[in-house]
Formats: sequence, structure tokens, C-alpha cells
Amino acid sequence: MTEGRESKGVPPWLANEWVLAWMEENATKLRQTASGQRILFWPLGIGLVVGLAAHVGGYALQSSLPTGFLGLLGDLLHALGWSLWTGVVVAVFVQVIPDVKRRQIRQALDAYDAARREQAQAPGNRGTV
Repeated sequence: MTEGRESKGVPPWLANEWVLAWMEENATKLRQTASGQRILFWPLGIGLVVGLAAHVGGYALQSSLPTGFLGLLGDLLHALGWSLWTGVVVAVFVQVIPDVKRRQIRQALDAYDAARREQAQAPGNRGTV
């Protein structure tokens, strides 16, 4: 049974029966997670929070100890935090918002196409689609 699955490109960990049962129970939720933006939002949120914390912590460390090794560490932490949270903001404006708008437009066009098909299939209507 395992050899047949492996030869078809199925990973060996999927040959376990309890894994298959769990996958069957959670397949709908897994498909929604894989097709949605949730996978993208978690790392962006974590990056924003860690970046802001590093930015503020680095600023506090940099201003309290302006010279020496800890001043350098504060400066590096401040710069890391700044670049991390601003990178997240740029990613949101460049990638996330356009993808959301693209998905909304696609859903509106799909609804429009479905309405046109229903209208064309209505009795007594000989219009073309």
C-alpha cells in the first residue's frame, strides 16, 4: 500500500492511516487556509510587532548609552526595527492590498457572469451570452 502511494508522488508521511483520517476531517479548513491570505497576514503582523519593538527598544538603548558597545548595539537594533516595520508596511501596500482588490474584482466579475448566464437561460429569453 505504501509503495503504490510513493510511486504516485504521495509523500511517505501521508501513508499513515491516522494522518489520512485527520486530513479528511480538516480538508475544508486546510483548503481555505491555503487559498486565503491568513498565511501572509501572520508573518506580516509578527514582523510589524517585532519591528516596532526593536525600533523603540533600540531608540531607548541608543539614547540612554550614546557611546560604546551598547550604543552601537542600540543603533543596530534601532536600524533593524526601522527596516523591519517599514518593510512590512511597504509589503502591505505593494502586495496585500492589490491582491485583495484583485480578488474583489474577480468575485464581482464571477457574480456578473453568473447573473448573465441565469438571464440567458431564463425561459423566453433568446439573448446571447
